[in-house]
Amino acid sequence: MKTLTKAEEQVMMVLWKKGSGLLMEIVEGMPQPQPHKNTVATILKILVEKEFVKVEQVGRIHRYHPAVSKESYSKNTLTSMVKGYFEGSFSNVVSFLVDEKKLSVEDLELLLKQLKKK
Repeated sequence: MKTLTKAEEQVMMVLWKKGSGLLMEIVEGMPQPQPHKNTVATILKILVEKEFVKVEQVGRIHRYHPAVSKESYSKNTLTSMVKGYFEGSFSNVVSFLVDEKKLSVEDLELLLKQLKKK
């Protein structure tokens, strides 16, 4: 799966949240300061080319739909990051988060409970 730029991710976040949208609906869903509609239209064109977005013709306008789910993209991105930065080891990720004080004992206990359930 291809990777997305930050701007492309922002547009995808709006589409994932809305489910679909017209150009102006997507622009309105963007964080402040909102980019110009031409900028968003260009990003949408790129996302269509990358096969992340599908276009539905509605009269003379386009409705955009995500072609890739947020879950699928998140899984792929996380797996790539773990491979690239943590030698493919998710336990190295957890160790890193503990060392950086980003993961508490309570968080670890919750993870253990979830693992035991599965």
